[in-house]
Amino acid sequence: MAESRFTRMLKPRGKGKTWRSFLIILVIIVAGCLVVFGADYNRFVSAYKLPLPHVKEVPFRLGLDLLGGSQLTYDADVSAVPAGEQSAAVEGARDVIEKRVNVFGVSEPLVQVNRAADGKYRISVELAGIKDIGEAIKKIGETPLLEFKEQNTTRRELTAAEKKDLEAFNAKAKKQADEISAKVNANGDFSALAKQYSQDDLSKDKGGEVGWLSKRDNADLDKIASAIPVGQAAKTPTLTAEGYDIIKVNERRIKEVKASHLLLCYKGAEGCTSEMSKEDAYKKIKELKAQANPKNFADLVKKNSTDASNKDRGGDLGWFGRDIMAKPFEDAVFAQKTGTISFVVETKFGYHLIYKADENPEYRLSHILTKTKSTEDILGPQSDWKNTELGGKNLKRATVQFNPSDNTPEVSLEFDDAGAKMFEEITGRNVGKPVAIFLDGYAISTPNVNEKITGGKAVISGSFSITEARDLSKRLNAGALPVPITLVNQQTVGASLGQQSVDNSLKAGFIGLILVALFMIIFYRFLGFLSIIALAAYGILSLAIFKLWPVTITLSGIAGFILSIGMAVDANILIFERLKEELRNGKSLSMAIQEGFTRAWPSIRDSNLTTILTTLVLIEFSTSIIKGFAITLLLGTLLSMFSAITLTRNLLRLFSEQWFEKHRWLIGYKHKN
Repeated sequence: MAESRFTRMLKPRGKGKTWRSFLIILVIIVAGCLVVFGADYNRFVSAYKLPLPHVKEVPFRLGLDLLGGSQLTYDADVSAVPAGEQSAAVEGARDVIEKRVNVFGVSEPLVQVNRAADGKYRISVELAGIKDIGEAIKKIGETPLLEFKEQNTTRRELTAAEKKDLEAFNAKAKKQADEISAKVNANGDFSALAKQYSQDDLSKDKGGEVGWLSKRDNADLDKIASAIPVGQAAKTPTLTAEGYDIIKVNERRIKEVKASHLLLCYKGAEGCTSEMSKEDAYKKIKELKAQANPKNFADLVKKNSTDASNKDRGGDLGWFGRDIMAKPFEDAVFAQKTGTISFVVETKFGYHLIYKADENPEYRLSHILTKTKSTEDILGPQSDWKNTELGGKNLKRATVQFNPSDNTPEVSLEFDDAGAKMFEEITGRNVGKPVAIFLDGYAISTPNVNEKITGGKAVISGSFSITEARDLSKRLNAGALPVPITLVNQQTVGASLGQQSVDNSLKAGFIGLILVALFMIIFYRFLGFLSIIALAAYGILSLAIFKLWPVTITLSGIAGFILSIGMAVDANILIFERLKEELRNGKSLSMAIQEGFTRAWPSIRDSNLTTILTTLVLIEFSTSIIKGFAITLLLGTLLSMFSAITLTRNLLRLFSEQWFEKHRWLIGYKHKN
């Protein structure tokens, strides 16, 4: 009978196939050195002049939830953008913010656009590992909205009849609101009155319930709500932009706080490298507490704090909510008054002093709205200036130049072809009239047009210093926002929380690997031992790819990696179970091994292919958290196929068929007599 291909594979190898196995082992060794040793490995190779390649010295790239950093949320105002162009305009703003953050040294930002249920657009910016978050916020917020406007010649005033009707309508609304308020103050059922009288269609059927609103959502609302006792309604209606509002405060709580801290760690505290004893640290922080006040707190932090991640910015932690900081820290800062410095707070990281700069209370509100009318309701939106189509999106470049008459700095603008044509048309129809240049909603220059301007160039002049002109030029070149944005939320993730997440994840992964290894060895004996070796190689190669690509590792990404380990084991189980089945059918060991790989392959291929297709869909259409999970799962799935088929096969090649025949018990099968 002709010798089978797989039987030949199990026989002693020739030079070519030996080199193939050696090459695989070498790749795994180098990958392992990259993962574990990095720079130390390179120095070792150089010192002993070993014939091994150097590895790239790169750290793992950690995401916001592991490295720490901040998440910023911006509202995008698309009210001036036509309905069909709003989505594209916000995407343009996203691209500009990403470019802006990179220009100022924030690498690998994650910038996403989300649309809320109420139709508002929000832009989320994740900045992992940023030391000076305040500067990053400043630079993002300073990204200019550049607009060119011409005079609005279509403005009109209310006629006498329109003005009389407006006053009568609002007087009637005021009278109705006062009557409803009287019923509320007479212990009327607020929910029932809201359902009967409120003109807010979104909340009236819910008894006027509007949910939670915070100070940072609406500062004016905070002033109103803070004066109303919890569980009660305002005594009189409040005139708002929509009309007369009768507001009831159902609950009040602190949503988030803004704080700074000074940390003194001591020997034995988590993450501490200081040799200071606990007693000395407590004595010193008591002395600092006696010196500290809101004015000198930042300086004391810079001189004394052992928290290297934020001491250079005065210990500023930014805004953060609950369940972010260590429990004793959180309890202290949420309980203390704004503008005060806490007593000494002890956590597992050491002793803290906390300065609470601000807090963001939020209120669960109900209201009864009686609508009024404004001039704009009758005439529509009106302004002295009206938008043209020319804006920052048409800007090609901005440069600093000097006015030849008085040598003052100016910023010269050059438009793209479409912008040049629009600018020529705008100046052509406004000869003898002003054309205003607006930056961030303010007119910074309103020059008169003497003649039609061709060539696509304009100048922004003003009382600029050379530094201001250069900064404006740099900001404009970084990208002018197509829509205005407003920072509505900032959350800070501490590096210590990220490190704890990493430690917990590694612990979970290690325990999982041990349990898998025990399972494989108990049930599959020697074959299980070989699969564990292949699995270890798979893990090393995966981590090496995470470094070299590089892949941004998040908690969800770690979950994807751990899940792919289970899939790698699953492929080996399919092969080994098929091998045992072939042995039970009376096949020789060599044929059983061959059939085990051959017949298990379709199941391995199909199951992994469905996983790969799913991950590709998630990568294309999902958000960052899910995308990180999908990327690591995709890489793990591809490598698991390699480890199950190639690595396990090559490990089997190291043993002869005769050896396996003598040691069948190692795979849980004995000769039948």
